[in-house]
Amino acid sequence: MGDMRKDYVLERLVIVSPNGDKKTDPKKCAFCPGNEAMTNPSLLSLVAKDGMLKRLQDSEDSYVEDWSVRVFESRTPAVSITNENTYSDRPLYSEPAYGYHYVVVASSNHKDSLATISIEQWSNVLVVIQDRLRWLYTQKGVTYVSIYVNHGKDSGASILHPHINMVTFSTIPPTIEEEAEASHKILNEKGVCPMCQTVNTETGGQRQVLQTEGFIAFCPWAPSHPFEFWISPKKHTTSFSKITQKEINDLSLILRATLGGLTNSIKDISYNLVFHLSPEKKNSRQIHWHIEVYPLTDAWSGLERGYGVFLNKISPEKAAESLGASCRKELASLVGIV
Repeated sequence: MGDMRKDYVLERLVIVSPNGDKKTDPKKCAFCPGNEAMTNPSLLSLVAKDGMLKRLQDSEDSYVEDWSVRVFESRTPAVSITNENTYSDRPLYSEPAYGYHYVVVASSNHKDSLATISIEQWSNVLVVIQDRLRWLYTQKGVTYVSIYVNHGKDSGASILHPHINMVTFSTIPPTIEEEAEASHKILNEKGVCPMCQTVNTETGGQRQVLQTEGFIAFCPWAPSHPFEFWISPKKHTTSFSKITQKEINDLSLILRATLGGLTNSIKDISYNLVFHLSPEKKNSRQIHWHIEVYPLTDAWSGLERGYGVFLNKISPEKAAESLGASCRKELASLVGIV
């Protein structure tokens, strides 16, 4: 059982989850085909057969074989729907760490990564994420669904097989709440969505990394990490769950090209990738959804950890120049331009 604790003063949340201490067999990857018994049964397994994608799930006595994407409940969840309904007041505030924690295995091949899977496979993964996102928001006690990737040994990943986490919360995470409130304030005062304004500013500029028909990747003006980049829809949109298949395919292209460009530029790079999505409950503040990628090139110092002031050793302009060249080369290779 885990609990969600709040800082004495700040709106900072900490999940205390004993589940994180569970040990796994270092000689076996629980996410590889043939090891399905090492995870919870799949809620959804995509199987390519006869040119079609079939949506199947494990039964009590058998596992789906030849899957390309697999979704199941984590065996070491950050949150749980079985948590005890206990609360405490400030200064020692806590509440149940209530929610769902799903793992989306992005490929059956252990040696794959999100920077090497095909564009088509990325599209399959995003369709599955979109499907789970819609379902999760129909569940009681789900206020926000977080979607994130831990890639590499320095990222917080316990298993290096390519996968994506989906963790729900009964409250809106502080970072999303702060972003939504700030966006709402700017929209009211200036009549413009701040992310739309950002996209207009960065398109074709020196911090642009790459763009496709519907998306732009750019290094932000004030990055918290060296080589950090964001991917945003060009048009104003607040709901990832409602984007079309065409938009999913376009997003898959820019994700694959930028992650491929990143890993080609910086060998053995660890990174975190997070979706910043609007809370989809009624009356919630909305944000122009986007994806943020944080390459982990340097450890944070006391300045970052203690004061929230970030020290960056490379300017976003220089980072964009380097990443842009690598990502354009990767994109050309993906679309068949030599």
